[in-house]
Amino acid sequence: MSGRRATITQGEVPANRWRILVTVLFGLFTVNLTVTILAVSIHRIARELHTSEPTMTWVVTGPMLAFGVIGPLVGKLGDRLGHRRVYLWGLAGAAVMAAASALAWNAGSLIGFRTLGAIEGAATGPASFAVISRIFPRHERVKALGYWSMVAAGAPVIGVVAGGPLVEAFGWRAIFVGQVPLIAVALVFAYRLLPETPRQSAGRFDLAGAALMALGVTPLLFALSESSRVGWFAPPVLASLVIGPCALAAFVRVERRAAHPLLPLRYVSRPGFSFAIGTQALLNAAYMGSFILTPLLLQNVLGYSETKTGLVSIARPLAFSIAGPAAGMVVLRLGARRTATVGSLAVVGALGWMATLGAGSSAPLIMGGLALAGVGMGIAMPPLAASVTVSVDESDLGIAGAAQQMMIQVGVVFGIQVMQSVQQARIPADGVAGSYHAGYLAGLAVAVVAVGCATRIASAVRAPAPADRGDGAEDREPLPVEPLPVL
Repeated sequence: MSGRRATITQGEVPANRWRILVTVLFGLFTVNLTVTILAVSIHRIARELHTSEPTMTWVVTGPMLAFGVIGPLVGKLGDRLGHRRVYLWGLAGAAVMAAASALAWNAGSLIGFRTLGAIEGAATGPASFAVISRIFPRHERVKALGYWSMVAAGAPVIGVVAGGPLVEAFGWRAIFVGQVPLIAVALVFAYRLLPETPRQSAGRFDLAGAALMALGVTPLLFALSESSRVGWFAPPVLASLVIGPCALAAFVRVERRAAHPLLPLRYVSRPGFSFAIGTQALLNAAYMGSFILTPLLLQNVLGYSETKTGLVSIARPLAFSIAGPAAGMVVLRLGARRTATVGSLAVVGALGWMATLGAGSSAPLIMGGLALAGVGMGIAMPPLAASVTVSVDESDLGIAGAAQQMMIQVGVVFGIQVMQSVQQARIPADGVAGSYHAGYLAGLAVAVVAVGCATRIASAVRAPAPADRGDGAEDREPLPVEPLPVL
């Protein structure tokens, strides 16, 4: 699959680097397009496959969790085997899993194929990032990686908008049938154009840490998801509540001994690292929890079609994409800590706004709440990411970035499961329409905790950070950082 391709040397600048960039980004687009495309069709798919909506949300949350846990490992795999090879493997595997998803016969098979596809697709993100970083000189790299961030964040947005009309016109299976030839075209061009990157022999895979993280988080999320349906004392729920904490305790022990851990525990005592990552995880929990809850509200309560749901939902990622670049100017005025706090407060306000939505809510009113959430996330995420980078040693920036992405994805899945579990549990008492108020209020509570964490970050200093003087001066230095792609 990898072919015979010369390895690009240090400092070498290929003349066709912009063609390579287009090729890499096209492949990234074809894989990321379907990450969220089913979010607006959960109601329809659940009905077709004779399952519940909470179960069907695992079509979205399962791949996200897999990406968070597997992402750091495939990044390290690219360092060891070459990122071109890993990128090609990722595209090929994603094509196979897309075809399998189109043939899924029940909810379990669809969730399984989508999760396996995310594991394969996770390879394309870090591999494409590494290839771009290697082939572009320093003065062009920021621009090239800016395009990478735009595609990584924009492809799922296009999926949300396009998903509704496609599902209504052709059915959800047609989405994956159409994805296969797109990935195949990307694979052919990547095979012909991509250079290989140097291989590194240093460092080991933290397979035990990844396995224990998955074994610790997944049962707890399963318990949250199923408790509203079968009760907290059902044997599978009780077993999950035992297995999860035990696996997480073992994860902590393993990470303390690992030479290259998924989560560098020695940085947990540094506020700029731990509170920044905690804030990101909590904000994404509230933000993405409402990302799943809102389409269900629009379809189950207001009777929106998938097409109208997608068009209304675009307000949130669109607002995020506009607010993200403006975050740097806000940091200059307020400092990183205050900027992150303001962004977090905006998310709290957005969840409070959404908690008022009901059968009589107009589309502009709904879009206003969604847009406020996007603005809050766009403002908060860049300074939070910067706080992480200035809180760790230079040699550990890669590990810290992988840990950051992993915890964000875990937070996303946690928020989706918690908010929907609360919503489902309140149906008997509040009715279908009223139950969504409770779901949004659960997200609001999570966002309030995120605000508390945001006030504790320490930024603009290299770890170990000096004592906080208490006057806010230490966080006024602007922190240049590329915003993380967030939906």
